[in-house]
Amino acid sequence: MARTKKQSFFGGAAILAAGIAIVKVIGAVFAIPLFNIVGDAGAADFNNAYNIYSMLLMISTAGLPVALSKMVSEANTLGRERQARRIFRVSFSAFLTLGLLSFFVMWFGNKWCAGLLHNPNAAYGIRVLAPAVVCVGCLAAFRGYAQGNMRMTPTAVGQIMEALCKLVIGLALAKHFIDAGRGESIAAAGAIAGVTIGTVLALVYMIFDYFLHRSRPRSHDHPDESGVILRRLIGIAVPITISASMVSVITLIDTSLVQGQLQNALGYSLDETRKLYGTYSAVMKLYNLPASLMVALTASVIPTLSGSLAARDRAQTARVTNASLRVTALLAFPMGLGLWSLAEPITRLCYPKYDVKLGGELLAVLGIASLFVCLTLISNSILQAHNAVKVPILSMFLGGVVKIVLNYNLAAVESVNIHAAPIGTLVCFAISTVVNLFFVWLIVRDKPNFFALFTKPLAASLLMAACAKGTYALMHLAVDSNRLCVAVSVAGAVVVYFVLVLALRIISRDELMLLPKGQKLARLLRVK
Repeated sequence: MARTKKQSFFGGAAILAAGIAIVKVIGAVFAIPLFNIVGDAGAADFNNAYNIYSMLLMISTAGLPVALSKMVSEANTLGRERQARRIFRVSFSAFLTLGLLSFFVMWFGNKWCAGLLHNPNAAYGIRVLAPAVVCVGCLAAFRGYAQGNMRMTPTAVGQIMEALCKLVIGLALAKHFIDAGRGESIAAAGAIAGVTIGTVLALVYMIFDYFLHRSRPRSHDHPDESGVILRRLIGIAVPITISASMVSVITLIDTSLVQGQLQNALGYSLDETRKLYGTYSAVMKLYNLPASLMVALTASVIPTLSGSLAARDRAQTARVTNASLRVTALLAFPMGLGLWSLAEPITRLCYPKYDVKLGGELLAVLGIASLFVCLTLISNSILQAHNAVKVPILSMFLGGVVKIVLNYNLAAVESVNIHAAPIGTLVCFAISTVVNLFFVWLIVRDKPNFFALFTKPLAASLLMAACAKGTYALMHLAVDSNRLCVAVSVAGAVVVYFVLVLALRIISRDELMLLPKGQKLARLLRVK
């Protein structure tokens, strides 16, 4: 019986990880054509509205689904089916209340929110997103309940439905409004309408799934009072919400400060500011890709480490910790340094209508920052598995404060201006990584040797980046096709990195086991 539960748990985690990975890929596919349709100014309007939505969404739904699934799972384990039902009802009421409050802020205060970001053109998108906050709140309740019953598939399916609607409907509406001459702000709002429609359809699906799988409670337990359940729900949810919301809150403050400084300190017009911030928003989508590909790894680390810690298996704990850090380095370092080495060509390939030189400069800094983002994510997972849940909050808070101070001051310098945003991001996650790794070294009994773990992957990645940069320069002398030059450079870099990883014997069989299809990869690469 225990083995079946364990398999269902890991199977559920894999389903969720796969769903999130698919959603991230769809999001990237959506962002690149969208930002080419709406232009750099429209990209700023889209991102500004979405940042408001993300912050309110995190505050209202980040911690509650986790608390709900935990409490429902506990109730089901104890055979208290009526308790599980009441937990769901209380949670749904809490979600709906928070969602409605967020809706009123975004619907009636859309101009005020846009004003806080120093971009009144974002007001249209903020209002269009308002109904989505209510729907996502309700979705969170149904998803938390399904996950508490060890049913992960509905969450993954609903998320993919949302992403596909955003992709298909959002792009179609954005193009329609641009072709109709309605302007970038309306087109950005049209793209955002795809997000809202997606949440509505996903909610309909989750309601249908809930009633399809609902059965009459067979137990005769007496559920706790609603007030008792609500207090426990809030007690579990608040720390998680604070941790999850921190990045969104910092991003929102940062957006407001940078755009405000460009206008107030440097005297840029609203349109100039929108174009600069729009270019930054566009390359941010590329910068987010390495972190999105880390989802499957971070999802597997927490349960694997938690299991070895519970079994007091010190050797296995050390193996998993070291392996997760090295695999992260093996994946993140080449992706980040690849973005750095080919920053301008990649920007020209993805966003040919933008200021390619500016975009390349911003992406080069963000490429380095993505290394630290990935290391922050994996170290967060290691710390959370060791129950050091407050450390990620502390590290992100310290990094966020430095980022805000740095960006406020640098954005007011004419020679820096919008470059302040990626510089602040780089410093923020570098600080977060250093703090996290220090506490990992402090907490883990068998201290990881960071120098040994990271030196070879870094050396291989630097050589790969130099190869990519050199190949592109040589190709560009012979061929006047940026697309072909980028394709050949990337393909050559992948081959060089693959050879270096094998030649330097960087990865072991245990470390490959953390990756999807790790056993097959180990056999294929003949890694022992």
